[in-house]
Amino acid sequence: MRLTLTQRLSLVFAVLLLVCCGTSAWMQVRSNQMHELEVVQGLSRDLAQHIARDTVLMDTKGLMPDAVRELFSKLMLVNPSVEVYLLDTEGRIVGSAAPEGRIHRERIELTPILRLLNGDALPILGDDPRSAEGRKVFSAAPLQVNGKPAGYLYVVLLSEEHDRFAERGATSAALNTALLSIGLVALLCLIAGLTAFALITRPLRRLTERVSQFDIDAVPTTPPAPEPVEKAASHDEIAVLDAAFRQMQTRLSEQWRSLTRQDQERRELVANISHDLRTPLASLHGYLETLSLKDATLSPTDRRRYLGIALDQSRKVGGLAQSLLELVRLEHGFVQPVLERFSLTDLVQDIFQKFELTAEARQIELKASFAPNVSTACADLGLIERVLTNLFDNALRDTPQGGEIELSLRPHGAFIEVTVSDTGPGIAPQLREGLFLRPFNIGGARRDGGLGLRIVHRILQLHGIEIQLIDVPGRGATFRFSLPVDEQTAEQWTVRSMNLNSMGK
Repeated sequence: MRLTLTQRLSLVFAVLLLVCCGTSAWMQVRSNQMHELEVVQGLSRDLAQHIARDTVLMDTKGLMPDAVRELFSKLMLVNPSVEVYLLDTEGRIVGSAAPEGRIHRERIELTPILRLLNGDALPILGDDPRSAEGRKVFSAAPLQVNGKPAGYLYVVLLSEEHDRFAERGATSAALNTALLSIGLVALLCLIAGLTAFALITRPLRRLTERVSQFDIDAVPTTPPAPEPVEKAASHDEIAVLDAAFRQMQTRLSEQWRSLTRQDQERRELVANISHDLRTPLASLHGYLETLSLKDATLSPTDRRRYLGIALDQSRKVGGLAQSLLELVRLEHGFVQPVLERFSLTDLVQDIFQKFELTAEARQIELKASFAPNVSTACADLGLIERVLTNLFDNALRDTPQGGEIELSLRPHGAFIEVTVSDTGPGIAPQLREGLFLRPFNIGGARRDGGLGLRIVHRILQLHGIEIQLIDVPGRGATFRFSLPVDEQTAEQWTVRSMNLNSMGK
């Protein structure tokens, strides 16, 4: 049978209470018995001495049997609770008034007698002549004849008659009252203990119910309103445990929703990448098949045109594959930023040179705007170059002929503010949610399978930096992010990013 924690605690408490009450009752009875023995022996300690001094029990010829029996009979008649024996110097019983066959010892141990005569602490128990193993309190006195030791007078203070009467009174009203009192106290303590255990374990039962009802599969897609969490006292372990479980539950729910969202985004990404790969691959396959089947009938001009289209589609496939591989490496921690100081103005000039010919071919103006006091930045040079490259590449695709792309650098405290804007159509409000996390379309044309901005977001996230899409009057898509200017700030933001990633945020 399985018992709950409250039931087990109650059972253990009941057993311990029963043992304690039984032990207490036994100790009380034992203490009363020892006290009674001490009182009886203390009051009658000199009884044997008085008898030996006032009565002649031995003469030069030895024991006087008639005198001994007469004295012993009178004493036991006057006080039935005593038994009188005459011992020799070795402790052997040489005289008594006991009926025939009632004495079960021939010799009494002398050590307790000597302890009593020496004045040791009471009670002192000696051998009971009428029991083979019993011991009782006694009084003793040495006997002398002509100044020489002749034996001992040994008086048992609690006789057989006393024992029989005590046994008859073992179930007396006083004893019953004492046992009833102990039982009543035990019952009250048991009720109080069970009530206390029920009150103490009530928070634990609530916590157990909360834990048993928690189901990670039933976590809602939207976070619920936060429950008020009472401040746990430092000494209340159950309250601390409840608060810790609530925090863990909240954290698990957030992580589960994040995983669900990431899984959905991954599915969308795979679907979009598959679509974007299928289109250039089908085109590449079609033109190569045409070249293979109609090679003999194609003119050199058509052949070169078909080969150019096939190469262009091949480059698209290669770019998508390269972007996908780069994103995988970034999101799985294979790439970590290596911080170094570099000149942002020099990097911007390199980016302009990279896209200069493409911009001229499309009649798009590249414009740079630097503040006079722009300093160097501290980040991973190669990764930041990749960020600017992706932003410029997207801007060139969306900016119409005769448009403009501008990059500006402005100091902002311990950071340099980098802004890239174009004069294209911009990004519609309905496409801005999850802009850096999922692929999207602008005018039906897909940007690198939607991977470009996602790679930008991930690179900056590794630096602990966020990128924003802002609205600027008269401009199209405008992106802004900030780079730290000193190594200490850069390291702090990078460590912060690592901690957030380790917590699944």
